[in-house]
Amino acid sequence: MACRFPGSAHTPDEFREILKNGRDVVTEIPPDRRVTDYFRHPNNIVPGKSHTFAAGILDNIDQFDAEFFGISPREAAQMDPQQRLLLELAWEALEDGGQIPERLAGSDCGVYVGISSTDYATRRADDTASGDAYAMSGGTLSIAANRISYVLNFQGPSLSIDTACSSSLVALHYACRDLWTGEASMALAGGVNMLLTPFPFIGLSKASMLSPDRRCRAFDADGRGYVRAEGGALVFLKPFRRAHADGDFIHAVIIASRVNADGRRTSLATPREEVQASLLRSVVPGPRTTRCRSVRRRQTWDTSSRPQAWWEW
Repeated sequence: MACRFPGSAHTPDEFREILKNGRDVVTEIPPDRRVTDYFRHPNNIVPGKSHTFAAGILDNIDQFDAEFFGISPREAAQMDPQQRLLLELAWEALEDGGQIPERLAGSDCGVYVGISSTDYATRRADDTASGDAYAMSGGTLSIAANRISYVLNFQGPSLSIDTACSSSLVALHYACRDLWTGEASMALAGGVNMLLTPFPFIGLSKASMLSPDRRCRAFDADGRGYVRAEGGALVFLKPFRRAHADGDFIHAVIIASRVNADGRRTSLATPREEVQASLLRSVVPGPRTTRCRSVRRRQTWDTSSRPQAWWEW
């Protein structure tokens, strides 16, 4: 697995330390992105303004080793930073899993990416003269997954999935489904998000969705909105029996997954807790997970020479 999260968390271990120490990594959109000063106003009713630009921010999003991936500087400049980050995460996830990319080339490895933001393409549209032959592929969401498949020569399913806030989990679901049905023998799955224009802040501010006190207070009576954030993460997946047979280090086992929709509710943006609770109750281990569990019980875990696994945190 590989990740980039706010607070300069560039590895899962660094992210774990943030969680363990209870660090607050909410800051604000930095001035060098040129999206805050003109568009800020304390009254969220004012047209074209947002009352907050508080956010969890990634660092060094402008840095990318294009040559490493065989990409020209001209093409890299047109690539959405989300695409650039996904390439880095894909490589790091394979490294973390002890996989050699050259040996996976030509395989049916699938790529499943949750992605919703079109901020980079939106910004580029303000200057039509900046477009060239790479502009469309650089700013199209479908290419986010296919860029990985192309660079690494993966020939399995390659899907960019946009279901808003649930995109990365839905991408993970479809990756698991294809592994369970045999459509892919291995997969990279995860998601990415970057905040590059003021427009979504303005729209969410008008909808009173952004927290006026710049903090998320989930499940708290004082909660008045949420705080947007950037991040990216990918995990490398195999069916349990194959990972076990290949001697791979296994961070965790996914027992089951399922997806639904809330249907009609009070408003489009309002969740229906009874429908979501029903989904959770419906996700029960099936026959294949029973088989995985039986194999897992025969696994001997050597804890003396490996990092602490995620399920032990």
